[in-house]
Amino acid sequence: MTRVGFGFDLHPLVAGRPLVLGGVQVPSDLGLDGHSDADVLSHAVAEALLGALALGDLGRHFPDTDPRWLGVSSLLLLKGVLDLVTARGARLINVDATVLAQAPRLVSLLPEMAKRLADTLGIAVDAVSVKAKSPEGLGLLGRREGIAAMAVVSVEVG
Repeated sequence: MTRVGFGFDLHPLVAGRPLVLGGVQVPSDLGLDGHSDADVLSHAVAEALLGALALGDLGRHFPDTDPRWLGVSSLLLLKGVLDLVTARGARLINVDATVLAQAPRLVSLLPEMAKRLADTLGIAVDAVSVKAKSPEGLGLLGRREGIAAMAVVSVEVG
């Protein structure tokens, strides 16, 4: 049986933090604020994986009240979620993700993001799609107040 999961994440942009997306440090004067490295792309993929098997959300498994996760790479959290999924006999088939950001331009970094996600998830890079879309100046994302990401995954169960 194939199951599908959808994930979404959003973090505010702040000065003094690195911007990490899909495990890639992105050149930027602003970074994402959060307990971990606040990598919204990795978080959205993790949320989608959890959703595919109805395992709750990322905060349930890696709470921001736990000092173990302070500043940690979100790829580590994503690997932990993958371990939960595979422990239940499921296998990840593919990932389709989109980052929503006014700036910086991400197009040249998308292949590296896909590669890092694929390596973390143990799947072929051609099974991971990472896209970037501009909010065209609209709303909080358009005003550069934050960056969001969405992801859909397919997993095979049983």
